[in-house]
Amino acid sequence: MATPPLQPPPPPPAPIVGPQYCAPFPIDLGMVRKLISITEGNFAVSDSSGNEIFKVKRVFNLIHTKRALVDAAGNTILTFKQKKITAHSRWQVFRGESTEPDDLVFTARTSSMFQLKTKLHVFLAGNKSERTCDYRVEGSWAARSCSIYVGESNYMIAQMHTKHTIQSMAIGRDTYAVTVYPNIDHAFIVALVAILNEIDHDKKDKE
Repeated sequence: MATPPLQPPPPPPAPIVGPQYCAPFPIDLGMVRKLISITEGNFAVSDSSGNEIFKVKRVFNLIHTKRALVDAAGNTILTFKQKKITAHSRWQVFRGESTEPDDLVFTARTSSMFQLKTKLHVFLAGNKSERTCDYRVEGSWAARSCSIYVGESNYMIAQMHTKHTIQSMAIGRDTYAVTVYPNIDHAFIVALVAILNEIDHDKKDKE
């Protein structure tokens, strides 16, 4: 019996935030989350050379919990807004400093109110029905071991893993890394990790 031909890999998904955040090779990003923070930054993101390329900042607002993803020059790339009074932990992500519906990029929510393992469903702005997710995150946030997939497929686009150092533990910081696969929008991946970070904080506040 003839061996069936190998199927070519699926094409990479289109950039979510922008093509400038896609590279034709894997990218390793280092995340430094400040466990005790007196500054405006929630955590910083560095490339493999140690250059800080993103930062997640708190945006002070009396009505909504808001965060911003900014680049190295301080320009706001995305704004995150948490939706209150929902059955799931739900975040909306907008382009730039806007929170207008026309600037919505994607929505992310937990798969259920109570979950032992991390599972986040992501719906792009054009997916109004939200019957099936465009992306999903699965794994264990507690172990800093999560994978990001396209839809309900096994097509993995990024993977998160721990990266503890003696220095990071001594100064009260949690350091971990994310490997973003070729031609995947790494600003989008950082945004998802930022949302997981916020969901974890909310969970701890309620305990």
